[in-house]
Amino acid sequence: MLSTIDDAKRFVAAASKCDFEIDIFYNRVVIDAKSLLGVLSLDLTRVLTVEYDGHNEEFETFLDEVAAKVSAA
Repeated sequence: MLSTIDDAKRFVAAASKCDFEIDIFYNRVVIDAKSLLGVLSLDLTRVLTVEYDGHNEEFETFLDEVAAKVSAA
């Protein structure tokens, strides 16, 4: 979940630093995670799935932080 627009902006910024493709999806809608407009078009109140094939420590740390906020709520 990306509970605020600021979270969505931070997500896209972190994804944009990666040199591999990252998709974010909910149900059948698949969006390029490096597209702010695309990410904002999703229902950010839902649990979203992130799929990628690569490694970036900063991006994975961001995902861990977001996941921790969701499980704490």
